[in-house]
Amino acid sequence: MPRLALARVRSDDGAERGDVPGWVMITLMSAVLVAALLAIAAPALQGLFEQAMQQVQPRR
Repeated sequence: MPRLALARVRSDDGAERGDVPGWVMITLMSAVLVAALLAIAAPALQGLFEQAMQQVQPRR
């Protein structure tokens, strides 16, 4: 009977391995999406930063 239980544990490990490529793809697609949004928004963000820095008065 213990051999049968061990065989079940081993067969369950292989079933979870199929999920790894899906998570890798989701992570990769998320990173690409963030990079694309950053590339589009970078000029606007830079303009906002420069405006904010111009409004800050230097200490005397």
